[in-house]
Amino acid sequence: MTETNGGSNPAQPEGQAAQPVLPKMQVLGQFVRDMSFENIAAQKALNAAVQPDIQVQVALDARKREAEDQYDVIMKLKIESRTREETPQPIFLMEMDYGGIFKVENVANEQLHPFLLIECPRMLFPFVRRIVSDVTRDGGYPPLNLDSIDFLALYRQQLAQRAAATPRKADA
Repeated sequence: MTETNGGSNPAQPEGQAAQPVLPKMQVLGQFVRDMSFENIAAQKALNAAVQPDIQVQVALDARKREAEDQYDVIMKLKIESRTREETPQPIFLMEMDYGGIFKVENVANEQLHPFLLIECPRMLFPFVRRIVSDVTRDGGYPPLNLDSIDFLALYRQQLAQRAAATPRKADA
């Protein structure tokens, strides 16, 4: 009677089945690159106690660093709060560029762009949410707790916008 090694490939030694190479991401650092908070209601002595209309815009950018397998990922937020009146009045404006330095390994080149603009911002978002909450609270308003952002949908939307902006070649 012959023994088998559990059905694994006979060319590989026992106990050394091929392991898939998994992507590896490490956050090396995080930082606020730029931030401003304009408390317009306080400057103009407006009554900001009304229910606000809040608009949040998010943009993402990623760049290769000089060090091997390292990338900067920047999340740009623009948050505008206005009164809900026939003629809306601005309450506050917050703009922030929040960055992360990531070491990314074992990601195929064709998957690197979506990885940097989907997975890396997911890692940064809880910190961005906390900063926005603290700044709005410190500005004299109830803390603004940002809703979760679907970074996959945001990435697809940005790809569609780029595709629409790129002129198509005419068929010859």
